[in-house]
Amino acid sequence: MTTPQLPSGLAIGLPFTVPADWTAEQALAVFELLGDLRELVWSHYQLPLQNLIREQRQAFPPVDGTMPEDDDTPF
Repeated sequence: MTTPQLPSGLAIGLPFTVPADWTAEQALAVFELLGDLRELVWSHYQLPLQNLIREQRQAFPPVDGTMPEDDDTPF
């Protein structure tokens, strides 16, 4: 039996499928739980997460080390 690749890119973990027959109340409960979990993780790891997000969003300079010239084109 093979473990499917998780969206996070992790190779290990528990496979999880969202049932297609949840009631609206069940779906809302899970949605609220995830929101609460997100807030708890953010409150504990806010600074490291901000640093990591900033690093991941930085533009990489061109391979030749030059920067593109600004030609004043609006787009």
